Parts: sequence; C-alpha cells; structure tokens
Amino acid sequence: MVTKRQRQSVISAFLGLLSEKDFAEIGLDEIAARSSLSLAELRAAFDSKLAIYEAFARDIDEAVLAEDVTDMADEPPRERLFDVLMRRLDALGPHRAALRGLARSARQDPLLAASLNRTALISQRWMLTAAGIRFEGLLGAAVTQGLVVSFARVLRVFLDEEDPGMPRTMAALDRELRRAQSSFERLERVGRLFRRPVRRPRPAPRAGAHPADAAEEPA
Repeated sequence: MVTKRQRQSVISAFLGLLSEKDFAEIGLDEIAARSSLSLAELRAAFDSKLAIYEAFARDIDEAVLAEDVTDMADEPPRERLFDVLMRRLDALGPHRAALRGLARSARQDPLLAASLNRTALISQRWMLTAAGIRFEGLLGAAVTQGLVVSFARVLRVFLDEEDPGMPRTMAALDRELRRAQSSFERLERVGRLFRRPVRRPRPAPRAGAHPADAAEEPA
C-alpha cells in the first residue's frame, strides 16, 4: 500500500522530469527511481504516466474547491468563474516548468493532447460547479469544451508571464470569458429553439363531421 507521502513523491518526481524532457521520453523506471519507490510500489499506486498527471490535476481541482467562495455569492456568473479560474492559476503557479514541458509534448502528440483534453473536461466541470454555473446535456458538454479551449489559451499567456501580478494573464482570462459568455448565450438561444414543441397542423374535418369534433383531435 502506497502512502500519501509516497503518492505525492511520485507526482513531484513526474513533474520534475516533465520540466526536463518530453512526456514520451519519461520512463516509469525514472519516476520510480526519483521517487525512491520500487516498480512494484509505483505500479500499486498508478497505472501509467497519464494516471500520474490525472492525480496532479485532481489535486489542483481539490485545492481550488477547498477554498471559501461564499464571498462570491452576489457576483455575476462570469465574475465568479473569473475568480475560480484565477485561483486555479494560482495553484498551478509553482508548476510552470512542468506545464511548459507538457504543453510542448501535447503539440507534438495528438493522442496525448486528446487524453489531456479529457482530463481538462473533468476539471472544468468542477470549476463551473464551484462558480455556481450549471449546464446539462449537450449544451453542458459544449459549454465545458468551450471553457477547456478558452482556458488553454489563457494558459499559454500564463506560462510565459514573469510578472507575479499576472496582468497579462488576467487580461487574457477576462477577454476569453467575455468571448465564452457570448458563445454560451448563442448556444442557449439555439437550445431554446430545439426545445420548442413542434405543433402539428390539425387535420381537416371529416366530411359530415361536426366542427367541434376536430377540436378533440390531439395537437
């Protein structure tokens, strides 16, 4: 059984290696050695490198979700989401080097990019929930994927910014959320169109039937 400390050691080792080389070049044996675990112990904790990254993303999710957000209750939805995502960026701050390596690797590997997208979808659903924003069904899937893309654009700015106040990152996030809000509103309008009941034309009265009989036909 791997302890919580050993689990964190594996994640730290993986992030350290990711800051030094591409994702594909990192071996599980390297991760085990750097975290002072045997391969058997590493296998007991994680199935793959992607599983280690997913654990890291889950830790970031939990760090954001654990924060008190009651002070955001009276803010508009976009402002609440801005606050939540800034908290996420704050939590990601110490891991910029690893995230740069991961972004570089994803640009070279479409399958890795698709896997990272699936993880990002889970994280952004939780971020929307933390901001008190709820979408269901196909609309919810479209909104969440749109947010994943928007946040990825913000991350590119964030990873290159050296100013600790993050003015460029904040401006990029504000710009992306305004753009996303406009897209969400268009999607909602389209969704309302599809949800409208379709009224079928009433059949013509049968020959010899009383006009009142037609009114009893289901619409």
